[in-house]
Amino acid sequence: MNKNIEKKTGTEDTILARWYDNGELKEITIKEYLKYVKEKNKEKLAEFVCQRLYTRYLKPFEYDDKKYIDEYKNGFSIMANCCLLIETLLSFKAGRKDNKDEILKNLFENFLGGNDNLKEFQGIGFYNNIRCGILHQGETTGGWKIRREGKLIDKTNHIINSTLFADKLKKSLEAYSDELKKSDWENELWKNFINKMDAVIENCKYKEK
Repeated sequence: MNKNIEKKTGTEDTILARWYDNGELKEITIKEYLKYVKEKNKEKLAEFVCQRLYTRYLKPFEYDDKKYIDEYKNGFSIMANCCLLIETLLSFKAGRKDNKDEILKNLFENFLGGNDNLKEFQGIGFYNNIRCGILHQGETTGGWKIRREGKLIDKTNHIINSTLFADKLKKSLEAYSDELKKSDWENELWKNFINKMDAVIENCKYKEK
């Protein structure tokens, strides 16, 4: 980890995660994050990353309001956020600064295949048909359709239930958090986490392009 990063960025009070726990607002700043790293507080860091990603990508779709569910909740938006979350999880697990190269496709497919919650999605061209279709073209390709009902995946009719997909992905996020808690601090999983967070903090510094 870059030991001078706190001094260099001058953004110690930047909030990295904000969430509610039983109605109580909780926030983690860069300063607090670095404190947890110094203390090697695995519990706090694992909770932090889980909440940072959950509240950004999945929680908005769990709002239990009939009008919202009927008129605003959208399976396409759910799947778009899920694809973003998968990439973010990949970058944390691999310690990647960004996901701009072609290696991402293999990482994406390996993530699905090696994940008990999502292994049914390997071999359907998920990266190209779902991820790239949604994020780059505003539509799925290969005849795939996104819904909010039915079984998790219907390979015959090419239908994905985005609500169930998000539920499965949430379990994968929680599993990553649990794995961090159980892993030794010197484990590669933690080293990659720290490397990724170094990049996240560096990106908090204002730069004129």
